[in-house]
Amino acid sequence: MSEKLIGAAVIGQSGGPTSVINASAYGVIRTALDAEEITNVYGMAHGIKGMLADQLYDMSQEDPAELELLLNTPSSELGSCRYKIADPDVDDTDYKRILEIFKKYNIRYFFYNGGNDSMDTCDKVSRYMAKSGWDCRVMGVPKTIDNDLYGTDHCPGFASAAKYIATSVAEVYKDARVYDTGMVTIIEIMGRHAGWLTAAASLASTVGCGPDLIYVPEVDFDMDKFLADVQRIYDANGKCIVAVSEGIHYADGSFVSEAKASATDGFGHAQLGGLAALLANIVKEKTGAKVRGIELSLLQRCGAHLASQTDITESFTAGKKAVEAAIAGETGYMVGFKRVMVDGKYTCEYVLLPLTSVANFEKKVPLEWITPEHNGITSDFADYALPLIAGEPERKLENGLPRFARLKKVLAK
Repeated sequence: MSEKLIGAAVIGQSGGPTSVINASAYGVIRTALDAEEITNVYGMAHGIKGMLADQLYDMSQEDPAELELLLNTPSSELGSCRYKIADPDVDDTDYKRILEIFKKYNIRYFFYNGGNDSMDTCDKVSRYMAKSGWDCRVMGVPKTIDNDLYGTDHCPGFASAAKYIATSVAEVYKDARVYDTGMVTIIEIMGRHAGWLTAAASLASTVGCGPDLIYVPEVDFDMDKFLADVQRIYDANGKCIVAVSEGIHYADGSFVSEAKASATDGFGHAQLGGLAALLANIVKEKTGAKVRGIELSLLQRCGAHLASQTDITESFTAGKKAVEAAIAGETGYMVGFKRVMVDGKYTCEYVLLPLTSVANFEKKVPLEWITPEHNGITSDFADYALPLIAGEPERKLENGLPRFARLKKVLAK
């Protein structure tokens, strides 16, 4: 057991939100508030930007009942950001400021809750603190609906988004078959480089309401083949439902989406969108069919009403394990998930993954889970994903609507 480290803890949230990211934050906050080694717990306002601006919330001032409601509150309640800090060996300006704030509040525990770029930030902070001699334990708490963090079987937030997507596709399937006239429906799903979310549309097939075609960014997209696929199914059935990732690309690497160059986020990633409408216009022009384009957009990452209880439980536990590991003396790790099958049933084990092995590496859908025709997903994906979307959470309601956390967000002084 490592020597006790006494001091305050801070947690920040970064990148795109999910329906369960606050469950992880609650896991960190509750466990840290209850730990004798931790003197206070602060929350960064809008991630690392709040740290740099000295805008930290005093989490000890929050009502415990309101904090508990974070389990079923979507989005990033502390506020998020997309801010890429420089390599400390190139420009250490931000790091000097972070260290200044650490010293001001005697912060000895740093937890960052996010995806690939957030783990990169966490790794950089960890290395700088070690180099500077400030005794601080740094832990990454994963989240990303994209499910593309390297080394972990799956990521907090993915299962709930997958459940939302599969449910929505099944509902659209029923709606698209109301009339006795032909129609093609194209559903655009999030995913820049990894097709995990789009693959989740295939789960609707397990209840008889799945898409006819699925296209993911792990393989090159061929417009002529796509149009031929749609025409073939439409001619045979009079209906065709397509699930397509926003990040599908041609063989030269260029995005199919017309919005590919419209803007970039704070990490330099292209902001995609408009693909469903683009493909709908092309299909309508080529086939003459009635075509409807649907973009699930932000709904797939904030649909807490369709959250997976498994996802909520694992997300909370990831935050809890991060604090416990840090108190035990660990630093420079991210909490990861390991799948274990016991008597044919899924269970999750929690493991520590070095931040240096996680940051800036992307996990893709295995090519063997994509059909040889590159227009569908095999049943291997359902075997992987169905245990993750299990369980219906109990939620507090108010006037028939979800009652989300209402934090006071008292700024620390």
